[in-house]
Amino acid sequence: MAAPALVALAHGSRDPRSAATVTALVNEVKALRPDLRIEKAFLELAKPSFQTVVDKLVRAGYEEIVVVPLLLNEAFHARVDVPEQIAEATTRHPGLQIRATDVLGLEPRFLEVLDERMRTALAGARVRELDALVLAAAGSSDPLANQAVARLARVWGTHHKLPVTAAYAAAAPPATGEAVRAFRAEGRRHIAVASLFLAPGRLLDHATELALEAGAVAVSEPLGAHPEIARTVLARYAVGAVELVPV
Repeated sequence: MAAPALVALAHGSRDPRSAATVTALVNEVKALRPDLRIEKAFLELAKPSFQTVVDKLVRAGYEEIVVVPLLLNEAFHARVDVPEQIAEATTRHPGLQIRATDVLGLEPRFLEVLDERMRTALAGARVRELDALVLAAAGSSDPLANQAVARLARVWGTHHKLPVTAAYAAAAPPATGEAVRAFRAEGRRHIAVASLFLAPGRLLDHATELALEAGAVAVSEPLGAHPEIARTVLARYAVGAVELVPV
């Protein structure tokens, strides 16, 4: 019996850099598990859609699918959009078993990826000294999602023995520029911003612009198609595949 197919389900963006990053990440996952059928899909604003991918997998004979949401928090898209998409697919394909896993989330080991991206940004800007950090995320109307980012920022700050503030590109204060200016008001001058985003896009561009205008010395690239992210996708898949096994 074939293993369940894996669908890596991203939110989607009109920015082509976002889709390209998702494609690169899915290729990383495929390289780790060439034995699996792995597909990318998007909730909106990019193709292929989730329903299109499900239809293709059903035509190929798959009866079980594990969906791994490529999301960093358990907010609206994870709680509402993903279940709605799965309900629609199972209604159209009676007998099809689909299991959605937990989102990628904010794994502490992602801080290693942030560090790697930050070292690259600092080297490019020729910055050797830091006295504060800002952890920039998309932001959510769900306060619990924002609190999760703030907790990760505290862990990161403890690791580096530097003050760290969480900032958000939308839906919650402070914005990246505000966070940088607040540190500068304390007399700190070497402030770098880490991008807790999976892929490039409009929100990250805006957050980067605000940070640099406020005096940040460097802004890192997003997490992107890093092997650690790919391994997390497969870890989520493994749990979902086990949950599909009848007891």
